[in-house]
Amino acid sequence: MNLGFGMMRLPVKNGPTDFDYGQLNQMVDEFLEAGFNYFDTSYVYHEGKSQEAVRKALVERYSRESFKLATKFPTFNLVPEEDVDKVFESQLKDMGVDYIDYYLLHNLQNVYYDGVDGNGGVVKTTHLFEHAKKWKEEGKIKHLGFSFHSSAKLLDRILTEHPETEFVQIALNPIDWTSEFVQAKECYEVIRKHNKKVIIMEMVKGGGLSKLPDEAENILKEIHPDKSISSWSLRFASSLDDVITVLSGMSNIDQVRDNIKTSKEALPLNKEEQEALEKAMMIYRESAPIPQSEIEKYRGLTWNGVPVTAILQAYSICQVQPIPGFSDDNNYLKNALIEYAHLDLFSELPKEKVVLKDGSDKTELVEKCVTWLKENSF
Repeated sequence: MNLGFGMMRLPVKNGPTDFDYGQLNQMVDEFLEAGFNYFDTSYVYHEGKSQEAVRKALVERYSRESFKLATKFPTFNLVPEEDVDKVFESQLKDMGVDYIDYYLLHNLQNVYYDGVDGNGGVVKTTHLFEHAKKWKEEGKIKHLGFSFHSSAKLLDRILTEHPETEFVQIALNPIDWTSEFVQAKECYEVIRKHNKKVIIMEMVKGGGLSKLPDEAENILKEIHPDKSISSWSLRFASSLDDVITVLSGMSNIDQVRDNIKTSKEALPLNKEEQEALEKAMMIYRESAPIPQSEIEKYRGLTWNGVPVTAILQAYSICQVQPIPGFSDDNNYLKNALIEYAHLDLFSELPKEKVVLKDGSDKTELVEKCVTWLKENSF
């Protein structure tokens, strides 16, 4: 499988922009020497300095033909249209390249594509797809796509409206595969329906799947005692078709070596391994503050049109991540509210009660989860 080097969590010394180039250069060297060549960055990673790190650690040290480079337009920065071309040109300059192999509109979702009222967000009002098509015609980008964080329904519509899209980057891992908000399985199937390629990010959910509850880890270790827990997620991703690359945000040389080893040995999961991984993920969900078995009691209930089960699941899985407020699930509620009811999460919302079939009033719990997700949405 084709492993991709995600340059979002690079090794640093005294802060997010003080890169440890001694280690980073070694990471780049070993990655390329192993036969992999896809590097992924963005305009905003490491406080806007990741592209500069790419230039110093990669572009200035290797021939341009020896690697594939991906970066992203900062959709969420709400750049006025008159500055869109300037931002793109600054990216070429920061990385020291004449062209970008894979260029993405970063983080498409309801709020940026449709806007709260459904009449058009920044993607439409600043004509981002049209600008990107022009850059491609000029030879400044080779392949056009976008990264995505919203529902499969919206993804289907975007790909229908923009057939020029060649690939989509989605969060996909064993826990997001069954997530009600992330909808990794459904999004993957939509991409394939449109005959586009897939790039996989969040392969270990930002490190959240590198360590599991002991009971879950024991199930996996019984089958492969010498394999890392992260390797299971990498193999899960490698089992899928039409994947350009599987990204891993690597922070040190040990992670690079483990990912290289796993990628070179990667085989699709067999039936026994699939069943073991499913059991481990069930245990993982049950270890969260609101276990999945408890969440099931809310099946069929909604809060302002949004399934209550999705709200509780998103809140709960965030709490067992290394950095709860930076686990991505926290960003989906605002889009669900737009999609279901054209409501703005950050405005005063209608009050709704949530009552179980047995008469138990669970409004306070749901409001607690909504408040946390709102406070941690970005």
